[in-house]
Amino acid sequence: MVEERITTVEGGAAPTTHTTVIHDGERRSSGGTALLAIVLLIAVIAGIYFFSQSSSSEAAKDNAVAQAASSVGDAASKVGNAAENAADKVTDGK
Repeated sequence: MVEERITTVEGGAAPTTHTTVIHDGERRSSGGTALLAIVLLIAVIAGIYFFSQSSSSEAAKDNAVAQAASSVGDAASKVGNAAENAADKVTDGK
């Protein structure tokens, strides 16, 4: 950072101006910006990974629900067939 001070002293025949420039030295980077960028990049990659996993998880869940519904339908059909067979046996016997 550069700091500049201008001082004007009036008096006498002509005003006198004195300028002082103070240099704090070169600005050095400690690598904090690069570290922050790397951490941010890792966080973005992790977020993309987790979102992609959750979408495939949703698809798997949807498929499981569809299979369960199909199984319930098949079981209901079998129960209906068994009830018809039992009714036929009862009516044939009378």
